[in-house]
Amino acid sequence: MFRKYWQSKNIFVYLQPMKRIILFAFAALLTIAAEARIIHLLPRPQQLSEKPGAGYFALGRKVVVSDPTNCWLLQSFLEENGCKTAAKSKGRIEVKLVETIPGSYDYKLEGYENEAYRLEVDENLIKIEAVSPTGVIRAVQTLQQLAEGYQGRTAIEAVSITDWPAFKLRGYMHDCGRSFIPFDDLKRQLRLLSRFKVNTFHWHLTENQGWRFEVPLYPQLTSAASMTRHPGQYYTQEQCRELEALGRRYGIIVIPEIDMPGHSAAFERAMGHSMQTPQGMNEMKNALAELANAFPLAPYIHIGADEVNINMPEFVPTMVNWLHTMGRKVVMWNPTKAQPQLADMVQLWSTAGRLIKGRPNIDCRYNYLNHFDSFADVAAIYLSNIYYAERGSEELAGTMACTWNDHVLATSDDILRQNSFYPAVIASASRAWQGGGTRYIEERGCVLPSSGNEHDDFADWEQRFLFHKAHSLKDEPIVYVRQSHVNWRISYKGKDYDATGAGIYLNHTWGSIIPALLPKPEYGDTAFAYTQVYSPDSQKVGALIELQNYSRTEVDSVPQYGRWDCKGSRIWLNDVEIVAPIWKNYGKVIDRETPLADENMAARMPIILHLQKGWNTVRLTLPYTKVPGIRLNKWMFTFVFTDPEGQRALDLDYQPLGEKSNTP
Repeated sequence: MFRKYWQSKNIFVYLQPMKRIILFAFAALLTIAAEARIIHLLPRPQQLSEKPGAGYFALGRKVVVSDPTNCWLLQSFLEENGCKTAAKSKGRIEVKLVETIPGSYDYKLEGYENEAYRLEVDENLIKIEAVSPTGVIRAVQTLQQLAEGYQGRTAIEAVSITDWPAFKLRGYMHDCGRSFIPFDDLKRQLRLLSRFKVNTFHWHLTENQGWRFEVPLYPQLTSAASMTRHPGQYYTQEQCRELEALGRRYGIIVIPEIDMPGHSAAFERAMGHSMQTPQGMNEMKNALAELANAFPLAPYIHIGADEVNINMPEFVPTMVNWLHTMGRKVVMWNPTKAQPQLADMVQLWSTAGRLIKGRPNIDCRYNYLNHFDSFADVAAIYLSNIYYAERGSEELAGTMACTWNDHVLATSDDILRQNSFYPAVIASASRAWQGGGTRYIEERGCVLPSSGNEHDDFADWEQRFLFHKAHSLKDEPIVYVRQSHVNWRISYKGKDYDATGAGIYLNHTWGSIIPALLPKPEYGDTAFAYTQVYSPDSQKVGALIELQNYSRTEVDSVPQYGRWDCKGSRIWLNDVEIVAPIWKNYGKVIDRETPLADENMAARMPIILHLQKGWNTVRLTLPYTKVPGIRLNKWMFTFVFTDPEGQRALDLDYQPLGEKSNTP
């Protein structure tokens, strides 16, 4: 690959004699590394062509900038890469707003601009054309990735890109009412996720456990006495304005939510009465006015309206009309016992959430990260299309990945780590930008094929993501490692099934709704998993192992001492049984206020094992039993060999079929 790439670039032909000779070593190094910048763009651009022999736009020098949008992110990008603006310089960056980007796709979504852009990079010219200032931001985010990963002086490879999103809304949600996330953490996540063209942050600010939005008229709402979790922790209006303004710099819209009239126990503790009273309704109007004031740029305000009986019929219409008088559009959940048609945008949750005609809809039905495992669900959500469609429309705005962390965890990093936050959000946003996906998750399920177009598509996403995990995301709590090379043979009721991935669902979290590997199981069944792994040397390795992924929402039973799960699953490496950890909460039923400890694989260090030189056999016995104390009876396993720290998967050959020779 190196030789072919070197020849295709033919870098020596295009280096100008004398003037460029001092850059010879630099250019040669770029030749080795430059292709990685293109193959690691995430999400994958709609149209991309290289310019063989056109060289690189070197950063770290003076440049002339012409930008009618005065893009803050462009200025920040140049400063971070050592560029200074000058009146005269050979290096030029030109930004131009145009009427249209030929061949691009767009549709109307109130509050969201056309994001299409065209990017041309040559040795001394970067040219950006975009329909809107937001399109300029998207082009700069592509430049950020093209400059990522260099050692020392950075450069942008010569390339031509025409790009646009298939879906206009690509978002993520944090439930900060249940689990308070420090303000600086929210700012960091916003900055990092924007690089992957995530453009919406849904900020769920109130819940039964705590009201986190400052309302000066009612200080009791944010008092420690009114909160049952993270007492006294809330966000000031000044912080809300700061986060929203920061989001706009990165091209991210913040949608704040005060859930009403349900999920409001914190309100009732603070105020002494229900929202669904004349007094409560007036107080909520005041609170919404304060919210609108704290988020002056927000085109939408979310009012929840889910999971509660509406015994005051005028409540929801009054709140909708009140927000309309302030020039704001309203988002509501569906299903709801209110009238979702009253909303200006609808957010779909659960199997019962169905598209509302005549309104833009956000698909979140199976994007609840609190139920996700670290591997199989990430692949499933990337490979699924979005609500049966390949691209968005005026009735299908896009998708969000939602973190409903009902279960208390020790730190905000634990929330990110155990909910596979970055892999899942970026997988979801990648699919929304790129469009496509062969089938909706209700039809295609959570199975990663062992070969074919879907496997190759996911493997491509995976190698792009892992590059960024090692660079811009290197300080984030991410457990995900390569899994597309891990192959299994599953035997069940006399039939063999091929399976691929570090995480394999035999029966999914949502049972028969999301198809898994095996036909609908019956209690008392047992499946057997098997693979052979070739190691070139005898070596100490890590293994990420999980037999039951504990939802960050459920109240579940922890296995007994010495057992991997509550079903009796067992694992062997080379016919030696792998012993389960001694769980900190073994034998207990953990309620939502007892912190999850080491139950989930993501919360603990990998199991240290030894591979012998040559072929090694991994076997699992997987009973399917009804387990008292576990509502969502996941039948699944996770297994992948890593370095001893669990940071990267080892590049090993997993081949479960037939007898093996002494070499792979």
